[in-house]
Amino acid sequence: MKQLLLIVSGALWFGNCTVRAAEKVDFVKDIQPILQQTCVKCHGPEKQKGKLRLDSKEATLKGGKDGPAFIAGDAEKSEMYRRITLPKGNDDIMPNEGEPLTKAQTDLIRDWINQGATWPDGVIIQVATTAPPSSAPALPAVKLVEIKSSPAELAAIAKLETLGVSARPIAVNVNWKEINLRMQGSSATDAMLVNLKDIATLVDLNLAGTKITDAGLANLAKLTNLTELHLEQTSITDAGLAHLKGLTNLAYLNLYGTGVSDAGLEQLKGLTNLRKLYLWQTKATSNGVTNLQKTLPNLDVNTGWDLSTLVKKPEKEAEKKEEEKK
Repeated sequence: MKQLLLIVSGALWFGNCTVRAAEKVDFVKDIQPILQQTCVKCHGPEKQKGKLRLDSKEATLKGGKDGPAFIAGDAEKSEMYRRITLPKGNDDIMPNEGEPLTKAQTDLIRDWINQGATWPDGVIIQVATTAPPSSAPALPAVKLVEIKSSPAELAAIAKLETLGVSARPIAVNVNWKEINLRMQGSSATDAMLVNLKDIATLVDLNLAGTKITDAGLANLAKLTNLTELHLEQTSITDAGLAHLKGLTNLAYLNLYGTGVSDAGLEQLKGLTNLRKLYLWQTKATSNGVTNLQKTLPNLDVNTGWDLSTLVKKPEKEAEKKEEEKK
């Protein structure tokens, strides 16, 4: 019996360790986007509330007038975590502009701090030029002509409702719809996307963090009124972007954390209304971005970090060593 208990206990311990390892927080993937969108506007190069900067590892470790922003390994004793978990309306809450961070976001920061607050050397966080819309879609330059829902669309919406997915109007007395599958997580697959192809009034679609594939995006090919599309943290690659060529009204596209490369960016050159493109943690290069912007001069591409600092850092270190020799 004792031997059996030891075996079971050992199996449980190993299983728990495996789960904890899988839940390791990645700074660039999980933390950097939060800081960029909600923190560095007030704690960056242009403004430093409380004399605190959060745009670089060195500045964050230095802290502000209230001391270090965090204590690596102990979120409960970290000023940053205390402030982001204060109730809405509290004078000390961070961020003090806009909506508080979601519980999912504060949990990520808590876990990141508890795991040692790893921040890769050379990663500098830039102020986001425009935060991803949270309520209304990013409408394109061409004004959409409102249409009525077809019987096929109504049937598709009813089918989605049986799956726990709601196609909601983006505003009162407006027939344009938004659908958010992000909360469905791993249960949102290509099979669910089949129900979208008939929803012509869909303008805002969030597929972030789902299990969709390149093949599934074929179901979006005829949604020509789509203006905002979230594909971040999915397995989408260049092949999937080929299905987006006909989405000529698309104004916002988030590809953060996908397998998209420069070849995929070539697929976007016909999207003349595209204004915002997010490419954090993709295989796209600065050359690929430059080539795309030559075709789409009004496009703002956000890569999430300042690549120039990564290039110049070795040069500065070499110069420093030369000075030391003198």
